[in-house]
Amino acid sequence: MNIKSLLLGSAAALVAVTGARAADAVVVAEPEPVEYVRVCDAYGAGFFYIPGTETCLKISGYLRYDAQGGDDPYTGIDTETWTKHTRATLRFDARSETELGTLRSYIETRFDYTAGRLGEDEDGFNPSYADQDETLAHGYIELGGFRVGVTDSQFDTWTGSAGNVIFDDVIDYGGGRTNQISYTFAGGNGFSATIGLEQGDSAHIIDDYMPHVVAGLKFEQGWGAISAVGGYDALAEEFAGKLRLDVKFTDTISAFIMGGYQSDFDDADVVNQYYGAWYGDWALWAGASFKVTEKATINGQVAYEDEGTVAAALNVAYELVPGFTITPEVAYTSFDGDRGFEDDAVAGIIRFQRNF
Repeated sequence: MNIKSLLLGSAAALVAVTGARAADAVVVAEPEPVEYVRVCDAYGAGFFYIPGTETCLKISGYLRYDAQGGDDPYTGIDTETWTKHTRATLRFDARSETELGTLRSYIETRFDYTAGRLGEDEDGFNPSYADQDETLAHGYIELGGFRVGVTDSQFDTWTGSAGNVIFDDVIDYGGGRTNQISYTFAGGNGFSATIGLEQGDSAHIIDDYMPHVVAGLKFEQGWGAISAVGGYDALAEEFAGKLRLDVKFTDTISAFIMGGYQSDFDDADVVNQYYGAWYGDWALWAGASFKVTEKATINGQVAYEDEGTVAAALNVAYELVPGFTITPEVAYTSFDGDRGFEDDAVAGIIRFQRNF
């Protein structure tokens, strides 16, 4: 065999092998068009369409870090060191339109870590603690005006809780997180109304099939709002109610005043009624907010309850950059003896919060 014959044979073998492999070649499909996320502006900023659906979704939340010193404004105890609290919150808000109105599902989860000391006892012992908690803060479905699920009581939220301070509930305005069924009617003239059936928070869960009942009315205009809410505690078989006035004096100055009344308060009760959480027959809350610059807002609140306790707080919420706010706050509480705490408390706290 000469060199020429060898080269020709090798070329023929190579062609044969190449042809066999070509017969087995994989055909790559053409890429399908990608459906890019579309902005949904029907429900405000931050919503987008879930690809392939007509449901709009918003994902948001915040990360918060608190450092507190001084006395505890709720008990007057001096822990003699920092109390630190970190919270991470994640929210999912999904909405779509149906023939029965807007269908909405809302989920908010919270992850909390708190560490500090409990304060010295009579023997001088100052024990430490570190608590971790994961919570479904809110989880409910809405269709039109109907709502079912877990969230804050309407006795709390219908009148807007209290002021824009961190320690707004030293004198508690009532109603914790609860399973509920409610209906809210929104009129076109600023009038709205709500009624709900609630199970109660951990200290006030109903013990038969009679639920707690809450109802409210509200009238809102450009100048502010008037709102009222009442609740019947099925366990204590007592009533409580609140009336609130909000006024917007200018685009930068606003204020509110709120009063609460409950029936048959008894300071000997270990657990008072679900809706009337303050000490005494009645309580008052008042506060104001002043936007002094584009980045800084001063917020203040003072509250008083019938048993004699006074609570006040003042802060400056400063938006360092968009989405990041630093809030230093001072709080003062003068306790009445019926509460069984110290004579007074002075606390300071600074909050760092990144919203997204």
